[in-house]
Amino acid sequence: MSEICIIVTIVVYLVAMLLVGFAYSKTNNDSTDFYLGGRKMGPLVTAMSAEASDMSSWLLMGMPGLAYLTGIASPGWTAIGLALGTWLNWLIVARRLRRYSANLDAITVPQFLSLRFHDQRNLLNALGAVIIIVFFVPYTASGFAACGKLFHSLFGVDYMAAMLVSALVIVGYTILGGFRAVTTTDLIQSVVMSLALIAVLGYGIDVAGGWGAVVENAQSLSGYLTMTASHDAVTGGATSYSLLDIVSTMAWGLGYFGMPHILLRFMAIEDEKKLVLSRRIATVWVVIAMAASIVIGMVGLGMTRAGALEFLSGSSSETLIVRIASLISQHGVLAAVLAGLILAGILAATMSTADSQMLAAASSVSQNILQEFGHLKLNEKQSLFAARLTIICVSVVGVVLARDPDSSVFGIVSFAWAGFGGAFGAVVLCALFWKRCNWQGALAGMLSGGLMVFVWKYLVSPLGGVFGIYELLPAFLVSLAVCVVVSLVTPAPEADILAEFDAAK
Repeated sequence: MSEICIIVTIVVYLVAMLLVGFAYSKTNNDSTDFYLGGRKMGPLVTAMSAEASDMSSWLLMGMPGLAYLTGIASPGWTAIGLALGTWLNWLIVARRLRRYSANLDAITVPQFLSLRFHDQRNLLNALGAVIIIVFFVPYTASGFAACGKLFHSLFGVDYMAAMLVSALVIVGYTILGGFRAVTTTDLIQSVVMSLALIAVLGYGIDVAGGWGAVVENAQSLSGYLTMTASHDAVTGGATSYSLLDIVSTMAWGLGYFGMPHILLRFMAIEDEKKLVLSRRIATVWVVIAMAASIVIGMVGLGMTRAGALEFLSGSSSETLIVRIASLISQHGVLAAVLAGLILAGILAATMSTADSQMLAAASSVSQNILQEFGHLKLNEKQSLFAARLTIICVSVVGVVLARDPDSSVFGIVSFAWAGFGGAFGAVVLCALFWKRCNWQGALAGMLSGGLMVFVWKYLVSPLGGVFGIYELLPAFLVSLAVCVVVSLVTPAPEADILAEFDAAK
């Protein structure tokens, strides 16, 4: 009976998301509507959509799993970096990007860079679109993997089958409703995610024997409840969490300046004056959600100590909230419905990111590659068809990449996050705030930052020691340095480019 209630709750939730897509399917008259909602988003929708699309499946799967196995240091410093990055992104980037992109009539991040620097060859458009596709495919795959893990661990449903059904729903409402559907479902999903976190925390603390028992258990584990050491669940020992580790982990926050699906929210708000309200809502929600996610990992370990949960090793630790939801469902019909909402929260975290990523990838192919770089003359109907076809193709490749049920959601997300932060982060900041920056510097910065992510991840980081830092940090710094140097040794921007820069202040 409990399984039936859970399934019915999740099905109702998924159908509701599709209905939202259908409701907005009649409002997409042109590409600006499909990609940016006609720049008519309100402050609440803008804030919660940006953060729901940011807080992907790693919020409810990756981060609690990491806290469960290693203690609070690694997820804690990650959360601090992300909170600072969120606040700074809204504070210094949002208003400037909204005004500048509207002045240039840009509807995608690569298009903004191309128009900002008067790139007649559309090289920035093409390279930016390729980077978005390269890193969004694995990011989307991580979301599909999370859905597959959820249903497989809970119901024993075939991993691939569960992943395919989830992908079909996400693709369905994104194709139907475009940006308005994505942002509206993101708002709904942020509420569901919040309810899931609250319910899991309350139940978990009770089963673990109370908050005192949870803290006592954490204190008994070497290096678990400190920000300067990391717990080793296998040996029971602890390893030092150095200053270099802290800086490397906090570098997650740099990624925000280059996240296309978040930057698009800034470009879409109706009134830039309401960005202050959006910033406050977004920052508060992010801090609370990430703190709750880390505490859930600690509570889960307390439940294991109390005998309510088996020990979850390796990637299975990412199913912690799924296991807790399963326990909740055993307490009657209403509890089973609540468990269904919790699992829908995991789906919400996944879907709210995957839909935004697929929409950004679609705009990159249709707008940036086919029309601006390839110079294809597409009418609005053909442009929207190309965008929707791209969404389908990205989802197919994502499903193929996520076919391994043992893949780590947190690991996949961290690499894709580094890719965007390294390739776009420094370049976007220079484009917005440095008048001397030119198209040569921006192009070199994007290329060097994107390549450095791969070089550091697969060639330098394996050397260990001081080289074993998160690849986003060196990629961001290299991109910034290359952008500055190349801009300074090449011709200065022309007068009309400088005038546009001043007009956006």
